[in-house]
Amino acid sequence: MSKATEMAKVSAKGGFHLLWGLVLSTIISAVGTIFIARLLGADNMGLYTIALAAPNLIATFRDWGVTTAMIKYSAEYNSENNVAKIRSVFVSGLAFEILVGLALTFLSFGLSQFLADFYGRPAIVGLIQISSLYILTGALINTATSAFTGMEKMHLNSIMLIVQSLIKTTLIIGLVIFGLGTLGAVIGFSIGVLVAGLSGVLLMYTIYRSLPKSRDGKLELAKTVKTMLVYGLPLSIGAILTGFLTQFYSFIMAYFVTDNSLIGNYSVAVNFVVLINFFATPVTTMLFPAFSKLDAKKDKKTLKNVFQYSVKYAALIIMPVTTLVMALSQPAINTIFADKYVQAPLYLALLAVIYLFSALGSLSAGNLINGQGYTRYNLWLGLLTVAIGFPLSFVLVSQFGIIGLIVTTTIVGLPSLFLSLRFIKKKFDVGLDWGSSAKIAFSSGLTGLITYFAVSFMPFSSPVQLVLGVVVFVIAFILLAVVTKTVKKADLENISGIANAMGPLRKPLTMIINLVGKLMNVLQREKKKSTAE
Repeated sequence: MSKATEMAKVSAKGGFHLLWGLVLSTIISAVGTIFIARLLGADNMGLYTIALAAPNLIATFRDWGVTTAMIKYSAEYNSENNVAKIRSVFVSGLAFEILVGLALTFLSFGLSQFLADFYGRPAIVGLIQISSLYILTGALINTATSAFTGMEKMHLNSIMLIVQSLIKTTLIIGLVIFGLGTLGAVIGFSIGVLVAGLSGVLLMYTIYRSLPKSRDGKLELAKTVKTMLVYGLPLSIGAILTGFLTQFYSFIMAYFVTDNSLIGNYSVAVNFVVLINFFATPVTTMLFPAFSKLDAKKDKKTLKNVFQYSVKYAALIIMPVTTLVMALSQPAINTIFADKYVQAPLYLALLAVIYLFSALGSLSAGNLINGQGYTRYNLWLGLLTVAIGFPLSFVLVSQFGIIGLIVTTTIVGLPSLFLSLRFIKKKFDVGLDWGSSAKIAFSSGLTGLITYFAVSFMPFSSPVQLVLGVVVFVIAFILLAVVTKTVKKADLENISGIANAMGPLRKPLTMIINLVGKLMNVLQREKKKSTAE
């Protein structure tokens, strides 16, 4: 447990540094999204979404698993004190991503007319050509992110995210106000990502410069690329197929949903889901390097502890946040957009459902399998998801539109999740703590229902409902978590130790932990009194 706890502290520290970057950058982007949505309107917002989706279809063929391999081997070499090899990992990964990204950017530019016709919007050819730059600049961002993650320097990643959001938001709002409309939004997006990518590479260089050179001073680029491709190619094939599936979702949405305002509503709902991603992304990001440091044979007990506690504490964060977003989707969207996006609250509530699977290990299972090097198995899981996703999405979207798309994305990954849990149990003798997951699900779900009905009967404006709803949720969840023993004293001790590594969040977290501990003591005393009587 001591080793697992130390790993948890390191991951928590990295997660905190990623969290503040995500929060600040997303707040900036959210302000921009609100202004963009208001300035463009639902129809042009839909065109903006489609124009950015087209190059993303080609960008799915860019990575080849190299960035994932960068995280894996950077974390592994760092834990083994073999840091000289990390220089080769950095340079090889960056060179590979730039070459492939550049080639695909030119390809996307050349196919812009075909893509515009393919989406049934021939007028957006120029928009697709401009947004094609994202394929290359996105490669720079992904490479830098992988370097920061593998070395657990997430504060640098946060700096890059904030730079991107500031420049992108400022440019988009300015260009749209100056009358460039959707064109200005696409230009602002493309330039913002370019500047972020360049800043990320510069920050990555600061880490590279601090690393010691190998004895002969050579980088062994060809050998390193080969090693990373052997590891990452199965993941890449799976990512390409699932990425293509995601873009296929965008295509059939644009094809079957002819009302651009519905697509605009969906886009707004997707942007609100970032409220959950604030907490889910740091968890998934930091778990991969954590699992990469462990040897399943030498650290069997630690691996089991890390997996079970990663599932439990991730669910203890993600599930309450998810049910809170679902319960307050209506007042949240109405507070910002009034009645301009009528369907968005329903879309948001449905989009959030997929995060409830965190109690089943959806955030941990894939990271454990990849961290231990079984990338080919994850490839087969990806193939299964794709095999289900293509026909299912076609049927559901053609019949039910946006709702069909959301249902597809929610359930399509469930078979792969259950198979991955079976694989982990068989290969590593590691399983879920089903009792903890059930209690977290019950407490979160019941609290969400209490909050939803409480808000529904409030005769107040949407902003007031939103604030009061959050207060009701927090009080109800803490009470239920203690009464149902979803959180125990041992959990408070573990969480308290982890909280010490979370910088400025340490004090407020400690206050909450102490409050919950006092509540536990009060209930325990009351129980003893009733028993004695």
